[in-house]
Amino acid sequence: MNTGQTENKLAGRSPRLIGFLVVFFGVMIFYVYRLFTIQIIEGDYYLNLADENRITIVRERTKRGIIYDRNGVVLARNTATYDITITPADLPDDEGDTQEVYRKLSELIDVPVNNGEINDETVRLYSECGTDFGISQVVYIASSLSPYDATGIVCDVSKELAMVVQEKAADMPGVGVRVNSIREYPTGYSTAEIVGFLGPIPEMMQDEMREKGFLIESDQYGYAGVESSLQDILSGKNGRRVVEIDVGGLQTRDLEPPRDPVPGYNIMLTIDIRLQNVMRAAMIDTMDFYNRVSLTGIITEDAAGIAMNPKTGEVLAMVSEPSYENNRMTRYIPAYYYQQLSVDQSRPLMNHATQVAQPPGSVFKIVTGIGAINERVVAPEQYVFDPGSIFMEQRYSENDPGSTQEYVCHLRTGHGNVDYQHALAWSCNIYFNKVGGGYGTEVPVGLGIERLGQYARALGYDQYSGIELDGEEDGLIPTTTWKRVNQGESWATGDTYLASMGQGYVTATPIQVLGSFVTVANGGIHIKPTLIREILDERGNTILPFTPQMHWDITKDPRIMIYDENGLETGEYKAVEPWVIDQTRRGLRLVPQPGGTAEEAFAGDTHESSAKTGTAEYCDDIANAKGLCQFGSWPAHAWTAGYAPFSDPEIAVVVFVYNGREGAYLAAYPVRRVIDNYFLLKEYDAEVAGINL
Repeated sequence: MNTGQTENKLAGRSPRLIGFLVVFFGVMIFYVYRLFTIQIIEGDYYLNLADENRITIVRERTKRGIIYDRNGVVLARNTATYDITITPADLPDDEGDTQEVYRKLSELIDVPVNNGEINDETVRLYSECGTDFGISQVVYIASSLSPYDATGIVCDVSKELAMVVQEKAADMPGVGVRVNSIREYPTGYSTAEIVGFLGPIPEMMQDEMREKGFLIESDQYGYAGVESSLQDILSGKNGRRVVEIDVGGLQTRDLEPPRDPVPGYNIMLTIDIRLQNVMRAAMIDTMDFYNRVSLTGIITEDAAGIAMNPKTGEVLAMVSEPSYENNRMTRYIPAYYYQQLSVDQSRPLMNHATQVAQPPGSVFKIVTGIGAINERVVAPEQYVFDPGSIFMEQRYSENDPGSTQEYVCHLRTGHGNVDYQHALAWSCNIYFNKVGGGYGTEVPVGLGIERLGQYARALGYDQYSGIELDGEEDGLIPTTTWKRVNQGESWATGDTYLASMGQGYVTATPIQVLGSFVTVANGGIHIKPTLIREILDERGNTILPFTPQMHWDITKDPRIMIYDENGLETGEYKAVEPWVIDQTRRGLRLVPQPGGTAEEAFAGDTHESSAKTGTAEYCDDIANAKGLCQFGSWPAHAWTAGYAPFSDPEIAVVVFVYNGREGAYLAAYPVRRVIDNYFLLKEYDAEVAGINL
């Protein structure tokens, strides 16, 4: 072939060759571009995807801290539960041998080998240990999801069954026992309002808890009591392992040094379970007695009480009755039980000692008394006349012609001439009406609502106490502005009369009422109430020892606004003079003695007790629905607060009884019983320790 012919052939083929080369190089350029894009431009993105497929984070659950009472009695602990599991990847290779494992296990745990039909709908509804599937079906689903993970066949079995399965596991490859931990409350109902319970991590907290390393599907969260308020202290931190897995999910190696779980701190509360049980029994026994002798049926079954060391603020007992059984919430929260508690009018899920404010009635009179004496409205020895009832003009402004209102004392014949100490001893309404709101020439200028509010807040009302419990109510001390904004009308003269004896718009929680009496018992020192005695590590070493915390001293810290002669604020403040507190203490000492309102309940008292009873009229939705809110004969709550001994108080107690009618009975008897038992327990402990008191 000559050269000319060869050139002609090549020239004839060049268009096809050129086209091929164009396509070839185009494809090569595309793949080079994609390779460059994937490896360089989007390399981090695809690397992350690859890492997600081969890297997983394994969380090792920690141990929640234990809760003790002040004497080391366990109030909340962790206890083991057992699940029977199968790891699909560890089953025998031979199908016949696998079926033999299923048959042996089925006989032990009473779960059929085959049961149910696998389809899209049944698989969607499948949950571990919460299915009617047989063993084969459960293993089939598990092997497709995570063959190297143990999956539960039956959960929460007895320890005895778990031990039997564990012993026979050598003859059943793939079968195992998984040990879990759940919360157990040995004292149950007795301390539920303090301890609380655990439940699933709430949805609004899931992102935050996931960031902290918690397992949303299995870890639990505190829902009430100190389980909730001390969640961060009790919960600890889960362990963390970053591991490489193969396509089947088998862990091949650790990619980072593992982080071991950090157990939660243990907490020793200030509660004495013995006194806690005494207080609950005293309240229930008293209510049961008066319910039995009542001619009108059941009077009440709702009450709250607190016992505290006034020197340190340590809460020795706190009862809200009725409460709930927190041991019913340990494995899961039963929907029907929770619904039952939620619709109960008594609101057992709420701690009525801290979360519910009610009119305090006559226990509030120490506020009016301290204010009136400190402001020189009257002198402590000055007599104010109580004829049994008085009439005053109810006015909303100076030009208002007003309407006549009658105010009565609980003793309708009146107490006659009454000084400050006996006004407390006899709980004389008219005395506190007059010194609170003023009365003609006898008391030309009363304390007034603004100054009354100043003294109430100095004694701890209208604010949170600071106790370590969530959801505390702050109560209400009304002002003229508050009434205009919330009630749409001006302050009336009668509003001050009512507020002066703890009625009208005034509300308070039992812990606020107790705080005011503790302040008086301490000679003016307002102490912070606390439930935490010590925080301990898992070895029992003290991490945070107990230290009492004083909020303020009303005899030293100026907290009372000074007003000028026109009733305007001066911007200056003053304290309460110590002798005013002393006069109040002497008045409270008369209450349990002959002639005082708590005379019967404290008959034979040997502990130099001081007290104040209270009967607070009310009208809430429950009373209104029952038709009880009749003007002139409203239903009433019962209150009593007290402390002992007078000379050096060691214990202070408050009891509130919903619809208890008379504080001198339904509330005073439980207070007396708690005080008596406190000193009995003190003697017993001293005897055991070999200490002479």
